Amino acid sequence: QVQLVESGGGVVQAGDSLRLSCAASGRTFGNYVMGWFRQAPGKEREFVATVSRSGLSTSYADSVKGRFAISRDNAKNTVYLQMNSLKPEDTAVYYCAAKETRVFVAMSDYDYWGQGTQVTVSS
Repeated sequence: QVQLVESGGGVVQAGDSLRLSCAASGRTFGNYVMGWFRQAPGKEREFVATVSRSGLSTSYADSVKGRFAISRDNAKNTVYLQMNSLKPEDTAVYYCAAKETRVFVAMSDYDYWGQGTQVTVSS
């Protein structure tokens, strides 16, 4: 069992930056691929970014590529999402998720989810 707690959301203006954190507790954090997802009002949840167990490999949605950066600190059991040049369309609840696997997987395959943190970007 893994418990995930996101933090760092808030209300910002377009062009600002935010860093989200996701603290994990439970079993060995380094065994898990971690992902960030988001869900805007009236829309389905979508993939944002994912990071490998070591932190050396990452993947991003096209909509955030070049603006967002995912990273992890296995010593601190924490994964981060640095969000730069935020746009109003980035407004959503952001979730982190974990999957005990060696490869990147689809959103539906993640086993553990946090409760989410709200990010609101005003124009």
